[in-house]
Amino acid sequence: MTRNTVNNPIIPLDYPDPDVIRVGDTYYMVSTTMYFFPGCEILRSYDLVNWEHACYVYDQLDSTKAQRLEEGENIYGKGMWAASLRYHKGQFYVVFAANDTQKTYLFTTKSTDEKWVKSEIKGFYHDSSLFFDDDGKVYIVYGNRRIWLTELAEDLSGPKENGLNRIIVSEDDNPSLAYEGAHFYKIEGQYYVLLIHSLPDQWKRTQACYTSDSLTGLFVGGDILNDDIGYYDQGVAQGGIVDTPEGEWYAILFQDRGAVGRVPVLAPLSWKDKYPVIGENKKIPAKFSVTSTKENYMYTPLFGSDDFKTKTPLLHGLQSFWQFNHEPHLDGYSVNYEEGYIEITNKSVQQEFTQAHNMLTQRMLFPSSAAEVTVDASALKEGDIAGIAALQYQYAFIGVTLENNEYFVVYQSATKQESERVLYKEIKKMPVIDPSQITFKVEANFKDQIDTIRFFYEDIQIGSPHHVTFDIEYFTGCRYALFNWATKEINGSARFSQFDYLQ
Repeated sequence: MTRNTVNNPIIPLDYPDPDVIRVGDTYYMVSTTMYFFPGCEILRSYDLVNWEHACYVYDQLDSTKAQRLEEGENIYGKGMWAASLRYHKGQFYVVFAANDTQKTYLFTTKSTDEKWVKSEIKGFYHDSSLFFDDDGKVYIVYGNRRIWLTELAEDLSGPKENGLNRIIVSEDDNPSLAYEGAHFYKIEGQYYVLLIHSLPDQWKRTQACYTSDSLTGLFVGGDILNDDIGYYDQGVAQGGIVDTPEGEWYAILFQDRGAVGRVPVLAPLSWKDKYPVIGENKKIPAKFSVTSTKENYMYTPLFGSDDFKTKTPLLHGLQSFWQFNHEPHLDGYSVNYEEGYIEITNKSVQQEFTQAHNMLTQRMLFPSSAAEVTVDASALKEGDIAGIAALQYQYAFIGVTLENNEYFVVYQSATKQESERVLYKEIKKMPVIDPSQITFKVEANFKDQIDTIRFFYEDIQIGSPHHVTFDIEYFTGCRYALFNWATKEINGSARFSQFDYLQ
C-alpha cells in the first residue's frame, strides 16, 4: 500500500475540535461549525491526511430567532460546539451541546449519504464524548474543570435513573484553561479519557490522558503532548484518536493559527505499558507517513472557486464549501445555474452589518489566499450595500451602495476598543459608472501572525490593510462572505457571479 507523507497542519483551514473514527477503510472527522449553516460538517478520508466533505448533519437546528438573525438576536460565538462522532452496530451517532439553546442534541443515521434523525439528550453536556461499553451500557463523558462520567438510559434520552454518575478527573486549581474537550475510549480492556488544558503558568494548549482499568476505579495520568510544532508557542491539543486497518494509531488535534482559526494536526501515537505516547518526548515528529486505504483517490477540495453553474444535492444546490452566516431565509436567495449567479434579496432592514441575512461564506486558507467576485448591483434599493467581507468580530468589507440614485464604492471596518466593537472607517470613491458588473477582490495574509486583509475595487486598493483577530466573541476563523445588506428598505437584490478562490 502507498504511504503518504504528512505535512502539518493536514488541513490549513478552520476545522476546530475534531473527533475522528474509522469505519472499514474510511475515516470520518467531525468539527465545530458553531453559528454557520448547514451545520456540523463531517469530512471523509482514506489516509488521514487528505480530507473531503462527506455531509452536513443538519440544515437547521431549532430555527430560533437568534439562529435566524431575527429581532436583533444572533448566535455569534455560540451554536454547536465540539461534537462527538461514533459508529456503533451499523449506525452513526453525533452528539453535541449548543450554547445558545443550552440543549444537548443527538443525531443518528445509517449512512452519511442519508438524512440524520434528530433527538435530544436531557441535560447540557459540555464538550461531551459518547461511549458504548462492551456490556451494552452507554455513557457520556463531559465537563470543564470537573470531568463527569454519566450513564445514559438505553434509548439515550437522558441520564439513567440510579446509573453511574461520577467525577473521574478534576483540575479546580488551574488559573487558565482547566480540563475539558473529553474524548473517551476503551482499548483492549482499558479505559482512557483524553483532555485538553493549558499549562497553569503559561497559556499553551496541552494534551493530557488519564486511564483506568474500570469505570469505577481511579483514573491516573497526565500530559502526553506539549508541542507547538514550531509555530509561536501555540500548543497542539484536543481531538480524537483512531487506528488504521494495519493497527497503527494516530491522533488528530488542533492548533491556533491566529485569525485564520484553528487547524487540524495529525500526530503518530504508540503505546507503552498500556499508555498512549505521541511522537517522542511529547513532541510531534517533523516527518512521518501514513498508509492510504484507497490508492490514487481524488479528493474534492474543501474550498474553491464557483461559477454557480453546478448544482449539488445540498441546500438549494450550493457547493459543499459554502455555508451561511446563520440559518438562511430561503425566500431571500436563489441560484440561476444557467446564467451562473446567486442572487441575494433583502427581506429585512438591519442597522448592524452582522445582522444581514444570507451571507454566503467560505473559510480562508492558511497561510494566505485571495478571492475575487463579480457583483451586479443594478437592482439595489436606496441604502443597500452589496459586496464581499472578511467576516469576523473585527470585520471589514468592500461593497457598492446606492445613495440618491447614484452608486458608490464603500469600505468599512470594525475594530475592538475596551472589549467593544467600534465602527467605522468609511471611504467613498468615485461613482460607479456601470453597476451591473463590478469586480471586488480580497487578499488575506495570515503568515507569521500578520493577520491582515486588503480590499480592492477594479485592482485599486481601497482603505488601509485591516487587522483581523481571533476573538472569543465569534470564536471562529476569518471567512470570505458575500453579502447584501439593507439599511433603509427591503427587496433590493444583488447578483454574485464568478467567485474565484486564489491561492
